[in-house]
Amino acid sequence: MSKTLNDWKVKADPKTVIGKLKDELKDARTEADISGQIREWIGTAKLGISELDPPKWMTQAKEAKSPGTPHLTLSDLHWGEHVDPKQMDGINSFNLAIARRRLRTVVESTVALARVLDPQMRYPGIICALGGDMISGDIHEELARTNELESIPTVLDLYKHLVPAIGLLADAFGAVVLPCVTGNHDRNGKKIQAKNRHHTSYSWMLYQFLAERFAEDKRVTFYVPDGSDARYRSYDLRYLLTHGDQFKAGDSIIGPIGPILRGEQKKLAARQAVGQDYDVMVFGHWHRRLLDSRLRGNASLKGHDEWTMQNNFKPEPPSQNFWITHPDHGIIWDTPVYCEARTKMSKTAWVSIPKKVTST
Repeated sequence: MSKTLNDWKVKADPKTVIGKLKDELKDARTEADISGQIREWIGTAKLGISELDPPKWMTQAKEAKSPGTPHLTLSDLHWGEHVDPKQMDGINSFNLAIARRRLRTVVESTVALARVLDPQMRYPGIICALGGDMISGDIHEELARTNELESIPTVLDLYKHLVPAIGLLADAFGAVVLPCVTGNHDRNGKKIQAKNRHHTSYSWMLYQFLAERFAEDKRVTFYVPDGSDARYRSYDLRYLLTHGDQFKAGDSIIGPIGPILRGEQKKLAARQAVGQDYDVMVFGHWHRRLLDSRLRGNASLKGHDEWTMQNNFKPEPPSQNFWITHPDHGIIWDTPVYCEARTKMSKTAWVSIPKKVTST
């Protein structure tokens, strides 16, 4: 039987509607208060890091002979995860000791590569994007069982090693801007949230601690937006940093290319609709180095693991992306920063064919 007009009037009773709206507003204010209290307790509320206050060097070119602004992406560190070489036919191994060594290698190699490009290091600063999945997390039962540490001790261990890493970048380049977003592995629940995504992430907490640690260092600027994307400019080139977990599907032939290209087109259209266009999307999640005129896909610190091996994915060397943005020409130079020296393959003896001896 169809509902009568009186039935609808009962459901749309103004007092009921107003009461529900008040409850929803109260819940929203509670969430905002909790977020603010967390920032106050950590000490980052006064820093205003949820809004970007870009230093002039990000958008204004000063040194005529400078090659531009360096950009390093640190994402998918998967700190705390254990990859057993015995289960990998010796292809890869990963643990906390290896992660620490690889992070240091990436930062020191970044400085070395920049010095090769310009021995005088005439850079205005460096942009170092922190792209999420900074820790392994325990979102899967197998990770919860095999991670070296629980998530909170893992965050503290990573913090202790990111502090000197950021300090080294500041010393080498004179200034550092760190846009930050969260991933999917670093959440504290079984399901990724759209609402309050950052406030349920261990990486968000890590970023807050780091921002407070460098609060008195004027060379270091953190940008930790409350949304899942971070937008910033290097000169006139507009970047959008996102983790990449929102892009779904794919197949065994083209891999992640299809969902990434489709997802990026949708994201760009949605941003254009509200006047928030961008030129380059920086992302991780897929553990693949993917480059395009509008894409900068980052690999991982972890590299090949049991899951990718079981699914017969091509091994991707552990690396992080590094490039230069020029004030006139945009991205002019990019390279992977490899985390390890290349594994030497065992030598295979050459097959020799005896020279035919002609009889006289």
